[in-house]
Amino acid sequence: MSISSLLMAIVLAAIPLTLILAAVPAGLQTRRFAINDDQRWHVAWRAVQLIAVLTLTAIALAWLFPASGLHWLSDHPLRLTLLLLLSVMALVVVKFSRRYLAADPGFGRYLRWLLLTLAAVALVFISNHLLLFALGWIAISLALHQLLMFYPDRPRAALAAHKKFLLARLAESSLLIAFYLLWQHHGTATIDTLLNAYQTPAVLSLNEQVAAVLIALTALIKCAQLPVHGWLIQVVEAPTPVSALLHAGVINLGGFLLILFAPLFLQVAAAQWLVLLVAGLTTVLAALIMTTRISIKVRLAWSTSAQMGLMLIECALGLVELALLHLLAHSAYKAWAFLSSGSAVQQHVQQSLRISPPPAARHWWLALWPAVALTAAAWWFSAPLHAGIQPVSGWVLLTLALTAWLACSVRDGGWWRPLLLAAALALAYSVLKTLMQPLAGELSEALRPGPFSAADLWVSSLFLLLFALWWLLHWRPQWPFVQRLSVALFAGLYLDEWFTRVTLRIWPARLPVRANPKQLALKRSSQHRLAATGRKEQVS
Repeated sequence: MSISSLLMAIVLAAIPLTLILAAVPAGLQTRRFAINDDQRWHVAWRAVQLIAVLTLTAIALAWLFPASGLHWLSDHPLRLTLLLLLSVMALVVVKFSRRYLAADPGFGRYLRWLLLTLAAVALVFISNHLLLFALGWIAISLALHQLLMFYPDRPRAALAAHKKFLLARLAESSLLIAFYLLWQHHGTATIDTLLNAYQTPAVLSLNEQVAAVLIALTALIKCAQLPVHGWLIQVVEAPTPVSALLHAGVINLGGFLLILFAPLFLQVAAAQWLVLLVAGLTTVLAALIMTTRISIKVRLAWSTSAQMGLMLIECALGLVELALLHLLAHSAYKAWAFLSSGSAVQQHVQQSLRISPPPAARHWWLALWPAVALTAAAWWFSAPLHAGIQPVSGWVLLTLALTAWLACSVRDGGWWRPLLLAAALALAYSVLKTLMQPLAGELSEALRPGPFSAADLWVSSLFLLLFALWWLLHWRPQWPFVQRLSVALFAGLYLDEWFTRVTLRIWPARLPVRANPKQLALKRSSQHRLAATGRKEQVS
C-alpha cells in the first residue's frame, strides 16, 4: 500500500472514530465524571468541526492522488460527496441543538446518540466491505431509535418508534441476505469488485436476481414508502433537530443504496418494477395527501415520503446523476425546512388565507408553450450526457411544473419575471444534472431504460395523473368526487391504520399512557432542579 493510500485510510477511519470518542464524554452522567451541558456541547461541536476538516482532507487526497490504492473512492466519488453532505448536516444540527435542547435534562443523552448516529452513517459511506456496510446500516437504526424515543412518555412517539424498529429489522434482514448471496456467488465481499462485474449487461443467476430484489426492498423500507410510511409521519413528535437529521440525512440512505448498486439493480426487471410500482404510487399519493394537511411538520413528513419515492423512481430509470442531485437538494432543503418550521407557521397561515381565482384556459395555454420551449432547451443542453438517449418522463414532469408556475403567474398579471425565473430553473436543472454525472459514477447506457419504454411510459402516466388530481383538489374542491377524494387523502387512505393493527398483532408493544399535563410539568421541573443542583455541586 502506498503512502497516499495509507494516509487516506487513516483519514477515513478517523471520521467515525472521532464521533464515537466524542460521544463518550458527551453522555457521561455519573457524579464523579459529570460535565455540564456547555462542556458536553463543546465536545460535540469540536468533533463535528474535526470531521468536516477530515472530509475536506479526504477529498483533497482523492483529487491529488487519483491513482492511489483506494481507487474505489477516486473512481466513484459518490461516497466523498455524501461524506461532505454529512459533515455540513452535522455542523448545522449540532449548532442548532445547543439552543433548542441545552436546558433539557436529557441533553447529554441526546448528544451521545446523535454523535453515534452520525458515526454509523459515516461508516456506511466509507465502507468498501459488505460486512462493515451492514454493521453501519444496523448501527444507524439502533442509535436513531434512541433519539426517536427521546420523549418516552409520548404514546405516538413510542408507537412510531416501535413500528420503525420492526421495519428496520426487516430491512436489515433483507440487506444481510442480499449481501450473503452476492458474497456466495462472487467469493468476495469487496463492494467495488462486486460492482465491476455488472458494468455491462450479463446473464444473472437466481441468487443475483434475488439479491437485487432484496436490495430494492431494503431501499423502499428505508425511504418510508407506502404502506410502511406511517412511522415517518408520527416521529415528528421527536425533537426538531432529530427530525431534521432523519429527513435530511438518514432516510436518504435508500437512495444511496440504489445508486451504489445501480449496475446490479438495473439488470433485474423484478427489482426495477418493484421500485417503479411502489415508489411511483407513493410519489403520487404522498404528494396529494400532503396538500390536505395543516401541520407544518406533518406536511414536511409527507413531502419527504413523496420526494423519496421520486428519487427511487429516478434510480429505477437509470438516472443516477439526477437521483444524486435530488438527494443533495432534498437534504439541504429539508434541514432548513425543519429547523425553521416554527417561523414557517405564520407564512403558511397567510398563504392559506389568500384566495386566488383559478387560472383560465387561456392562461394554461399561454403558459404551456414557454414551458415546452424551456424544457426542450434544457433537454438539448444535457443531451450529450446520455448520447441523446434519455427517458422522457423527467422532462414531462419539468414541463408540467413550469406550466403550473407560469399559468398562475399569468393569472396574477406577472409575466417576464416568472418567465426569467423559469428559464433559470430549467438551465440550473440541466447544468446541475450534468455536473452530477462524474459524482454519481459511470453507468453503461445499455443499463438505462430507453425513451418510451414501458418503465418510462408508466412514470410519465403517473406524473400526468398527479397533475390532474392536484388541479382538481386545488381548483375544483366543490365537486362531490373531489370532496370524497379529499376526505380519503386526509385519512392517508387508512393505510397506516391497517399497518399499525397488523404490526401490533404480530408484535404487541406496551405503550406509555399519556400522563396529566400538570404531572408532566412537575416531573420535568424536578428534573431541571436536579440537573441544576448537579451543576452547582460541580462548580462548588
